[in-house]
Amino acid sequence: MRFNQQQFEQFLQTNELGRPLYWFDTLASTNSTLWDFLNRGAGAGTTVIAAQQQAGRGQWGRQWQSSPGGLYLSVAVAPNLAAAQNHQLTLCSAWGIAKTLRNYSLPIQLKWPNDLLLHGRKLGGILTETRLRQGQITTAVIGVGLNWTNPVPETGINLKSVLADQSAPAIYSLEMLAAIALQGLEWGYQQWQSGLKDLLPDYLKLLT
Repeated sequence: MRFNQQQFEQFLQTNELGRPLYWFDTLASTNSTLWDFLNRGAGAGTTVIAAQQQAGRGQWGRQWQSSPGGLYLSVAVAPNLAAAQNHQLTLCSAWGIAKTLRNYSLPIQLKWPNDLLLHGRKLGGILTETRLRQGQITTAVIGVGLNWTNPVPETGINLKSVLADQSAPAIYSLEMLAAIALQGLEWGYQQWQSGLKDLLPDYLKLLT
């Protein structure tokens, strides 16, 4: 599976996230690979995308099925957040992606704490991993998995199957979906930085 980075750059509308971008055909885990980059000096905004993962992880250590055709993306941020509030990063990330996809006439809802649902079925999820220093989260890796054309279980749904019913699909490539996801992540992150109290009521409206 090929990823057209030039097309991705044309769609990307972020100020920080998504640059630089590293694409891989196969990885054990985009989160793990991004941590390796960070250990070698990469900074906030660095993003890793893979066509498939062999050891993808979900919430609570569950295995995340990551067959070809899905979007498997991880991005680094530097939040300087108290360790006890780490769930806020997952919350604002899920909210940001949901709100951005809703701009494309997709009625995305949220399931606490990290799932994105479409028509009551799982479209994707968020996994946030953090690094601490003196009780503060200095670096975080936000992992995103979204079903695009990949096969899904009965409880899941992929986006391409929903968009197939549209004569002119609002989202028509994996590159576009990756750019939209990063836009949503950055929007959610910026809104969170302005204050959780303004974001939370709208997050609760999207909860199933």
